[in-house]
Amino acid sequence: MLSSASPVPGFGQADLSNCELEQIHLAGSIRPFGVLLVVREPDMTIIQASANGSEWLRREDGLVGLKLGQLGGDLADRLRNLIREPLNEIPAAVRCRVGTLDFDLDGLLHRHPGGGLIVELTASSPPLDLSGFVCDALRSVSATASLGVLADESARIFKELLGYDRVMVYRFDEQGHGEVFAESREPELEPLLGNRYPASDIPRIARKLYVRNRIRVLEDVEYRPIPLTPLRCPATGEHLDMSLCYLRSMSPIHIQYLKNMGVSATLVASLLVGGRLWGLISCHHYSPRSTQYELRVASELLAEAVSTRIAALQSFAQTQAELSVRRLEQRMIDAISRSGDWEHALFDNPQALLQPLSASGAALLCDSRTRTAGSVPGTQRLRAIGDWLDERGKGGLVATSSLGADAPAFADLGPEVSGLLAVPLSSCAGEYLVWFRPERVHTLTWGGNPYKAVELGDDPSQLSPRRSFAKWYQLVEGTSDPWTPDDLTTGRLIGESVADVIQQFRSLRVLIARNQLIEISGKVRQSAQPVVIADADGAIVVTNEAFDALLAAGSRPRGLADLPALFRSGGEVAANLDQLMARRQIWRGEVQLAAGPLAGRPFMVRGDPVLSSPDVALGFVLLLTDLGDRKAAEEARRRFQVGVVERHRMVARPLEHTGDLRRRDLLASLVGNAQLAALEITDGPDLDRVPEMLESIQASVDRTTELLEHLLWYSTRRPSDGAGGH
Repeated sequence: MLSSASPVPGFGQADLSNCELEQIHLAGSIRPFGVLLVVREPDMTIIQASANGSEWLRREDGLVGLKLGQLGGDLADRLRNLIREPLNEIPAAVRCRVGTLDFDLDGLLHRHPGGGLIVELTASSPPLDLSGFVCDALRSVSATASLGVLADESARIFKELLGYDRVMVYRFDEQGHGEVFAESREPELEPLLGNRYPASDIPRIARKLYVRNRIRVLEDVEYRPIPLTPLRCPATGEHLDMSLCYLRSMSPIHIQYLKNMGVSATLVASLLVGGRLWGLISCHHYSPRSTQYELRVASELLAEAVSTRIAALQSFAQTQAELSVRRLEQRMIDAISRSGDWEHALFDNPQALLQPLSASGAALLCDSRTRTAGSVPGTQRLRAIGDWLDERGKGGLVATSSLGADAPAFADLGPEVSGLLAVPLSSCAGEYLVWFRPERVHTLTWGGNPYKAVELGDDPSQLSPRRSFAKWYQLVEGTSDPWTPDDLTTGRLIGESVADVIQQFRSLRVLIARNQLIEISGKVRQSAQPVVIADADGAIVVTNEAFDALLAAGSRPRGLADLPALFRSGGEVAANLDQLMARRQIWRGEVQLAAGPLAGRPFMVRGDPVLSSPDVALGFVLLLTDLGDRKAAEEARRRFQVGVVERHRMVARPLEHTGDLRRRDLLASLVGNAQLAALEITDGPDLDRVPEMLESIQASVDRTTELLEHLLWYSTRRPSDGAGGH
């Protein structure tokens, strides 16, 4: 474990005790498959260059101090068409000639954070037209209906596109460990599907870089690094930030890691979902292999599309879970109107409660009573669990797949209860809905011993990553299957529905049993959801703190007749209240507060008569639900649609005149994939995350559209086409 005082190792100075902190973006050297130049603006003077520059460009003198125009050829002219662009996210590409070279060079151009341009030059390859392949691949990605199928299809597509010996879709778990989720490989290779690798294999600083630089290529693990001269960038006096550099040298520890695996060349594409690193598409080759620009751009474009599809599929799974929750909620509401026994509706069909969370048991802790389904601990242990949740939960959801480790007092429950997910039902102590999972003794297959990350080499002073990647099996006991993000969302939704029904039922009890008013109304008042309870004459019996917090000073209502003044469109509110009271007509609608701390904020109102017989009303219950997140989600979706349509129009307009059907089809596939993902995300239950997710997809659309323009332009241009670049 690294301490906060651990020194930050420079590039190439880390060992396996501090590689988490190695400054891999400050490599100070490149791989020898091209030339790197750092150019000062605006006079286009070379201030830093890789040491192989003169040899590569066939010059007898050094490059530092020269202006680009002095190199000869058309490089300087081509860059002038690009330097007005930001160039800080996606490097721009050019084809050019330099000096006396009799072959084309591929150029990549971007700005580094300290100012100035970084120009990377590599030998050019014949242009590739990948539009047909990419279009078919996008359709295949959009057609997948599950994460497993998507991962398998992605591995197949990348294998066919790039030709590497092995392609893996690598997924991270909550602890940062990785698993080979899908694989496409040459038949003679040992399968790695299902293998797990510890989080330490990919240091945090590397994961951060993966978010910024989406495609990383290594042509040959045996390369000899070429230093930059001077070592520090004159523009900043610091090491050059090479985060976006294609030619950046790889960490020596990473190189040794690949050698230990027998891998000679790699291409790795990032999969980002909601701005977070979900996983990687990792391509391995067992002999040196280079990958030209068009293939790298196509890989990045397809990885963006796969990431968007992952977001859509995850949201769709959550939406399906929400449908199950809503059916369960309706059963409880119907039970209240029929018999008042909503608990029976929750537990009479145990699978309806257990199956959505793949749980073996569930318990309701409410009103100092317990009700259970499936395999659960005894009543006394359940109450002890409730006390533990009060101490740990602090009013929020609690989930653990190793209860015995987190709470040793319950270690004896292991085989029956190793996993626990609990949602609070109110602010009252001890009121929870809890699901349980049994211990699942299972074997994890690791790619090498994860606990033997460091081995001594022939020289004891040297450390290298573990050398053995043979399958290493770990027997895991005392844990259940982990609770997934979808499980947590489903549990929260069911908990909210049950809490809502409890408030309705307690409101009914307030009206039926006035002698219990102090006890029951106290629990109603602690509800996080605004509640108003009125008697048969419309006089308000109880409001809770959540409702009172919405009011402006001095506006506390005494009866339902006072409520219209609290809301905008008071006449409409008055009409609905009249229908509720006079005709016992249920009220479902949207209102906005007229004043107070949340003036203008939208709420959904549920107004219900409480009947002792079809013609006799005991009173009325009004529940308010904050719609702020839903409205924000709807606005985010509107902005997304406008942005996507506008982006489509900007790119498609020139295509209408050229009749370029392949570009049009590719663009339509990209936009269609994004719009489908947006539809499924905005129909999902995590409304507070919708704007963030849509912004991520919008950014992906912008990025993939730009990549598409680069790919299509670059695959059809030659230097003789005239100055310029994309």
